[in-house]
Amino acid sequence: MLAMNQMDRAFMEDADHVVDLRSDTVTKPTPEMRQAMMDTDVGDDVMQEDPAINKLQERVAKMFGKEDALFVPTGTMANLIAVMSHCHGRAEEVILGDGSHIFLDAQGALATVGGVHTRQVKNLPDGTMDLNEVRAAIRGDDIHFPKTRAIIIENTHNSKGGRVVPLSFMKQLQELTKEHGISVHLDGARVMNAACALGVEPIDIGQYADSISMCFSKGLAAPVGSALIGTKEFIDRARMLRKGLGGGMRQAGVLAACALVALDKSVPRLHEDHKNARRLAQGLRDIESNMVTSDPSVTDTNMVVIHLREGTNMSRFMKAITKVYDDETAVNGSKLLIRIFPAGPMNLRAVIHYHITSADIERTLKKFKFVCDLIDAGKINVGSSGIM
Repeated sequence: MLAMNQMDRAFMEDADHVVDLRSDTVTKPTPEMRQAMMDTDVGDDVMQEDPAINKLQERVAKMFGKEDALFVPTGTMANLIAVMSHCHGRAEEVILGDGSHIFLDAQGALATVGGVHTRQVKNLPDGTMDLNEVRAAIRGDDIHFPKTRAIIIENTHNSKGGRVVPLSFMKQLQELTKEHGISVHLDGARVMNAACALGVEPIDIGQYADSISMCFSKGLAAPVGSALIGTKEFIDRARMLRKGLGGGMRQAGVLAACALVALDKSVPRLHEDHKNARRLAQGLRDIESNMVTSDPSVTDTNMVVIHLREGTNMSRFMKAITKVYDDETAVNGSKLLIRIFPAGPMNLRAVIHYHITSADIERTLKKFKFVCDLIDAGKINVGSSGIM
């Protein structure tokens, strides 16, 4: 990723426009957020005296129908604290999907930091898991095994392209966990996107989880911060763990102020990101080239999975699509730099966010067509052999 970022920066001066599709974490605070940071009153949050943080915690707890909430620096920390709060003994484990963000992209922190064993169940294409496999994975009182304390689900599901996990699945999972006396933790980094796509309120999702993490800097344009939500007893335990993990921030109300603006202003416009994502997916499908395609029918939220032709050399295609060409202006009217990351051997992932407009989507589609035309004409080699 670092090498690709350096390559992108080399082309920035040549581009008329830059469309950054790498992640919805690249957003910058909105003008209203910057103003709120200046205006908000602050206090010591470790002493629970920061008014903005207290207001934010009360608000999100109510949104999800829970007793309490805790503001933390990152989603990674929120999920780690959640698991450590559910598994506070030795020889305990959680069950989670093999494609879950916590399992794939958190450095194995549940084990290395939390001392918690993880047991994986295959994630299905829609982000769910086979409940029979989940049931079979649950372990109770046996001297040979760690004891299952919680099951983790992710909604929306990152590695499955922002898919929305149905409420019906969440309800069935909750019923299963109640049978076994274990908990459900929802990694809801983009749970507000899920609520928007489902046309429901956060409480309608929260009712099926014992604890929930949500992120304010993914899709909501706030610069920093996540919340962990649950019962008062759970959050009391989480607050102590947060301090031990170095997450106790003092006058952090300037960050909570941004999160409050995000709830007021960013959440109501998420449907625009979803609309732009579907337009991008449909436009890619409509390009008259077998070099790229996408599936709008599974573009549930703000992520678009772009499939490359089998046999494509990902490194070469990335160089081609992120390059600024001298003759772009004559064909497309301007020079565009696309910033984007791979999401597998033959896939790219485009993430739509606050700074991406409908005009940016059209520019992106023109650029993909421009590059695909060059490839189809044999002017660029992105095959598994040959010189780029």
